[in-house]
Amino acid sequence: MSKMYYAETPDAAHDIHDLKVNLLGESFQFYTDAGVFSKKMIDFGSQVLLNSLDLEDGKTLLDVGCGYGPLGISLAKVQGVKVTMIDINSRAIDLAKQNAERNKVDVDIFQSNIYESVTGKFDYVISNPPIRAGKKVVHQVIEEAYDHLNQGGTLTIVIQKKQGAPSAKAKMEDVFGNAEVVKKDKGYYILRSEKIWEQLI
Repeated sequence: MSKMYYAETPDAAHDIHDLKVNLLGESFQFYTDAGVFSKKMIDFGSQVLLNSLDLEDGKTLLDVGCGYGPLGISLAKVQGVKVTMIDINSRAIDLAKQNAERNKVDVDIFQSNIYESVTGKFDYVISNPPIRAGKKVVHQVIEEAYDHLNQGGTLTIVIQKKQGAPSAKAKMEDVFGNAEVVKKDKGYYILRSEKIWEQLI
């Protein structure tokens, strides 16, 4: 059986697709491949997440679990944020780098197991987390985002209700002291928390 899309080194035979899509009112082209998430189209959850974001030009953003890059690349191009993109999947990272170049976007892309290789803090952290990797990974994406956000920064994730949105919202409330449902669309929830206070150790 082939490794899942959240594996470090997918072993599925290559199956390159060339997607031409419209995101945030702009045209993009993306190479995708077997062994990465949602290779045949931009998944609905990512589209709902994208359409819920209104970011400030020049601010910094971290895209956790970027896959072949549609979220970070389109936000950099259309909303003018300074984007860093990470994924555990080496094949996804290679594709994201090609796609950034192809769409003439200057972003920072590197391999990282969740936040393992990430330094510094950001104004925004976004994620369409790898649900199939399990609740522990999803909760780690939420919990460790706190330390990678500037004061006033936000974490925004997309997750289906049936795949754990209530549990993720409770975790966000626990970590950040706040969590709101920004949008609901066909069972997909957009959840957002703001870093408004430093935890006292």
